[in-house]
Formats: sequence, structure tokens, C-alpha cells
Amino acid sequence: MNGAFLNDVPWLSVLWLVTWLAVYRRPQRHPRVSARELQYIREGSDEPAPRGRVPWMHLLRHRQTWAFAAGKFLTDPVWWFLLFWLPKFLHHRYGLDLTQLGPPLVAIYVMADAGSIGGGWLAGRFMKLGWSLNAARKGAMLVCALAVVPIVFAPSMHHLWGAVGLIGLAAAAHQGWSANLFTTTSDLYPSAAVASVVGLGGFAGAVSGALVATAVGFILQATGSYALLFGAAGGMYLLALAVIHTLVPRWAPVRE
Repeated sequence: MNGAFLNDVPWLSVLWLVTWLAVYRRPQRHPRVSARELQYIREGSDEPAPRGRVPWMHLLRHRQTWAFAAGKFLTDPVWWFLLFWLPKFLHHRYGLDLTQLGPPLVAIYVMADAGSIGGGWLAGRFMKLGWSLNAARKGAMLVCALAVVPIVFAPSMHHLWGAVGLIGLAAAAHQGWSANLFTTTSDLYPSAAVASVVGLGGFAGAVSGALVATAVGFILQATGSYALLFGAAGGMYLLALAVIHTLVPRWAPVRE
């Protein structure tokens, strides 16, 4: 076994898999799951079994479906923009080469990890304070939307780590936003329809992401500047929340 092979093996992935297999147990058999937690886990399984598949046209009659799809359509491209164009931006603005990109990108995505947890926690915290589900969910999404806004200043930052901080904050906010946006489907729909609604929203986000990816190339070729792109990203979440609130002013579950 040579050194090259050792370097190519995804050891962290293997370690994670071994750890997961050693630790994971079904909730019914896990020694650390209390009876109260198990009851909470089982609550969503008390719904009557669905009769066949849920037709997409049936889902499209509801504003809740369009609200979720609009949220994905407007905000997914921001995440794809960061994933695909961030290294090029850091090279263009700060002259980083491939050997220098590691620390900034790691910092940004670690912040994104924290945001994915914090977004869900924030909505739960609001509910514990007595907020309604409607206010808690939209309040958490508003906090995340506002946290993205400072990214508009990233292209004008003179110091690399200032830009990294703003972009990392926006990445964290996106993940917090997504945690709440995905949860809206289970807030508003019975479990039998959740996967279909998520699929429709994912399709909307994918189409928008593909269109924006193409547009980004043309914009950069025409202007040579990232200012317009980061400016649009900064306002997109507030726009998405406004659309969602217009379509679903009250967080009313679909009953049909």
C-alpha cells in the first residue's frame, strides 16, 4: 500500500461512516431516547395512510405550494452563485490562487454549517417565547434575510477577511433560511404531500439556478464587476419573504 493510495482514501468519510454504524440505533431501540421523545417522533405517523400518489396539479392549486416554490426560485441561485463563483471572485478581487483558497473557503462553509443549525434553533426559540408558528417561522426567516444584506459590500472590501466575514455571514443566513423554508412544507402540508411539494420547489430552484448561472457569465463578461451580482444577492431574500408573506399571510395548513 503506497503513500499515494493513502492520500487518496477519503479517511474522514470512512471514519464518519464507521462511527455512524457503531452509534446509530432506531429510535425505538436507542437507549438515550426517552418515552416522551419517542412519542414526539411518532406524532407525524398518526395520519391516515394516503390513497395513492398526491397529484401535482392538486398541489398547484394551493398558494402554499407557490410560496415554497417562489422561495426556492428566488434564493437557491444565490447559494449556487456562492458555490460556483466564489473561488473566482476571491482570485479576481484578492489574487488568491488554488493554494491560498483553502482557509477562506473553509471559514465560509463552517459559518454556513453554524447557520443551518442556528436557523432552526431561532424559530424554535421564538415559539418558546410564545410566538405563533406564523410569527416564529417568518421572524426567523426575516432575521436570516436581513443577515444576507451586508453581502452587498463584499466586492468593495479592501481586506480579504472582511469580505470573507460578510460572505460567510450570508452563507450562514442562507442555510438558516433554507432550514426554515424546508420546514414550511411540514408546517403547511400533511406528510403524504411533503415530498411532492419539496420536489416542485426543488425543480423551481434548479431551473432558476441554471438560468442565473448563465446570466452571471454574461454579466461578468459585460461589466467585469461582481458589484451587481452581490447587490442582487443581498436583496433577494427580503424579496422572497415578501412574496411568501403575500401568498400565505397566515400560516394555515392545507386541509384538502
